[in-house]
Amino acid sequence: MRLRPFSIALAAAAAVLLALLAVAGPARATIVERVIAVVGERPILWTELLRRAKSGRVQIRMQTKDANVIGVQEQEMYKELLDRMIDDRMEEQQADRAHITVPPDEVDRGIANIAAQAQAQQGRAVTPADILEEVAHRGMTESEFREEIHRQILEGKLIELRVRPRVHVNDQDGRRAYARYAQDMVDHETMEVRILALRLRPNLSKGERNLRLALAQDIVRRARGGEDFCALITQFSDDVSTRTTCGSRGAQPLGALVPQIQELVRQTKAGTYSDPVSILMGQEEVVLILMPMGESKVPPFEDVKSEMMQRALMEGLEAARKQWLQELRRNVYVDIRL
Repeated sequence: MRLRPFSIALAAAAAVLLALLAVAGPARATIVERVIAVVGERPILWTELLRRAKSGRVQIRMQTKDANVIGVQEQEMYKELLDRMIDDRMEEQQADRAHITVPPDEVDRGIANIAAQAQAQQGRAVTPADILEEVAHRGMTESEFREEIHRQILEGKLIELRVRPRVHVNDQDGRRAYARYAQDMVDHETMEVRILALRLRPNLSKGERNLRLALAQDIVRRARGGEDFCALITQFSDDVSTRTTCGSRGAQPLGALVPQIQELVRQTKAGTYSDPVSILMGQEEVVLILMPMGESKVPPFEDVKSEMMQRALMEGLEAARKQWLQELRRNVYVDIRL
């Protein structure tokens, strides 16, 4: 990337001027200013970053009181936020060239839309004033919040102008989005699974091992024949902790189970019994027989096709936006000093 000394000089001069303005007045009000990045001919200042980071810092401090953890999380936040601010600068430059503006009434409508969405989600009246009160609790002033809405609207207009023409979504894209959506639902939905476990100790002879495997097959046959599975668990399961709960540890996220059990649950219809499956649990081999207690709640693709096509579009726009910003960075002088 070719360096631009004139740009650096302008940035340095601006930083010096701002620093002098900041320290003017009583000595007790001294503020140390510094440039943490330069984008083209425009500097990004430390105080700008701190202002944008206010709400994030409040949230970090709400989550932990550990000073070391706070320090590490804030540094990571500063790096991510500075990267975002660099993108914002480049988008502002592109907006200027395209003569794109965001008048105050559009910001007002943006806040009103946020209130309407919150009202729909919460089922109670939510006004723009309520939204402003909430963001104040998160450490943002009304002016800062309006600036953030302004940036989002500006970005939306730029995406529509520069990025949207690059993205074309078809049925296959929708199905790929659906596959990710379905997997996410499966991983997070809770389900109760009853499990009968037979341990295969490492010192078993071949004959003893075959007898244990034959016992597992017989248990499945008896369960499918109508015998009480809970009684079979009480009689045969080597998992002592679940004998009194019918082999269940309660409803839990499917994604929290080991992958082999997840796959077995997916293959077994609710209320029926799986074939015996041998898996390794740590250093020990265990034969499992499962009975899922509920069906997956993932809707079929056709029922959510419109939503999945929209999801695919949003994913495509985000990927295209990142590519577009990378292209802009290759043609703009960027100097990060944080």
